Amino acid sequence: MRDFHLPGRSQVLATGGMCATSHPLGAKAAIDVLQQGGNAMDAAIAGAVLLGICEPQMTGIGGDCFVLWSDAGSNDIHALNGSGRAPAALDAAELRAAGDATVGLRSAHAVTIPGAMDAFCHLSDTVGKIGLEGILAPAIHYAEKGVPVAPRVAFDWARDAGTLQGVARDHYLINGKVPQTGDIFRAPGQAEVLRRVASQGRDAFYTGEVADDMIAALTAMGGKHTADDFAAVACTPTTPIASTYKDIEVVEHPPNGQGATALLMLNILSQFDVAGMHPMSAQRVHIEAEATKLAYDARNRFLADAEYASRADHMLDMDTAKKLAALIDPKKAMESPAALSEAVHKDTIYITVVDGDGMAVSLIYSVFHGFGSGIATDKFGLLMQNRGAGFTLEEGHPNELKGGKRPMHTIIPGMIREKGRVLMPFGVMGGAYQCCGHARFASNLTDFGMDPQAAIDAPRAFSDNGTLNVERGYSDAVRAQLADMGHKVAIPDVAIGGAQAIKIHESGVLEGASDPRKDGCALGY
Repeated sequence: MRDFHLPGRSQVLATGGMCATSHPLGAKAAIDVLQQGGNAMDAAIAGAVLLGICEPQMTGIGGDCFVLWSDAGSNDIHALNGSGRAPAALDAAELRAAGDATVGLRSAHAVTIPGAMDAFCHLSDTVGKIGLEGILAPAIHYAEKGVPVAPRVAFDWARDAGTLQGVARDHYLINGKVPQTGDIFRAPGQAEVLRRVASQGRDAFYTGEVADDMIAALTAMGGKHTADDFAAVACTPTTPIASTYKDIEVVEHPPNGQGATALLMLNILSQFDVAGMHPMSAQRVHIEAEATKLAYDARNRFLADAEYASRADHMLDMDTAKKLAALIDPKKAMESPAALSEAVHKDTIYITVVDGDGMAVSLIYSVFHGFGSGIATDKFGLLMQNRGAGFTLEEGHPNELKGGKRPMHTIIPGMIREKGRVLMPFGVMGGAYQCCGHARFASNLTDFGMDPQAAIDAPRAFSDNGTLNVERGYSDAVRAQLADMGHKVAIPDVAIGGAQAIKIHESGVLEGASDPRKDGCALGY
């Protein structure tokens, strides 16, 4: 139980249904869909699409998604890959010949074909109950009428607005200025696109006038995207991967997501007596930071499109974790791994919904960097992701850019099972941090007995590209101890990530938790 003398959040408890996400309107829309007869999948998609209006710097229908879910009355977990591919005509060799070392963040070459809309339509058809018209109604309403800009959204908007280029500035600024908290943001072009999808299905997005609008914007920026690329988009059912940590099983989406990195981290941490450390100690941060370096180095070497990630199984082998754990000096920091040649980010949304029948959905959805590529379409104002910047141009690397290939993704939905029973859908936003965040969340639950809200609230640290970022929730004494161990310590300008979770009690009570680092909340009924 939290100390009620101190600021904080109580868990949200309900039995009819629950949503936890990063914006209150998204959570409310999901609950409304449940109360109108939709299931957890309908509600999760409804909330997610609306978040593209509420948090356009984080996500939108020009982006990608990954989804884990369990059906009502079942403990089996399904997975769907809703990430897009590079245009068929694009190749790393061409960019290397032009003198490029990386895929430019604001280049049309960074724009992979958006995969989320295809995934949402597929899931609506195969898993949902109420159809696209009901699912998309909340987003259509708010795109047309507008949403007040929330405080954290305004903070991020100001930081990321410089990415916007060309007509994107007309669509995502208000009278040429960055929206402030409380300003009303509208996206009438997106409302029209969503109306067409609601009535005509995924082809209304991937063919015809909407696709032509996207292709024209990308072609004008030098892109190689074609109508065939858009028409060919298809989500992919996949098989989840998992690893056991203490008494729980953590379930992740397989590559091209980085979920295997989170599982490798947990396997490394399992070689140490983390539970014997103080949860806020420098020692715990140090061991976690060293595990992060080793696990992310493996990620940087091996993870890619599933057809190319031939060493992913090696990352899940406990012998691999034991060998890596043996490299950790409990008192001294090691060198950081070589930085990714591809770009990493900190911008995404996560939503989780559990309905009264027990269906649980874990969905993550992103345009990669803040405002993606900064490229928007003329007619409809669709903002295009820059997920292709997740490729490397290194010749022969598993994650080398190739036409028709999916890049390595940082976004990962998570779920937890306990004794075979689905216990908790959860997710941690924050780009590259997500793997470390999944491991930290699981450790908070199991090693220190925290409830989901306390596990989310607890201060975070993240070893990233040579710097150990330590939130202000840690003491200066802890930072000094870490520096003495050889870490380059900094306090990050922005809080590290954000998280949401719903615990499903055997009694049927749902316990929602939402990160105060974002504007959102958990809501139930």
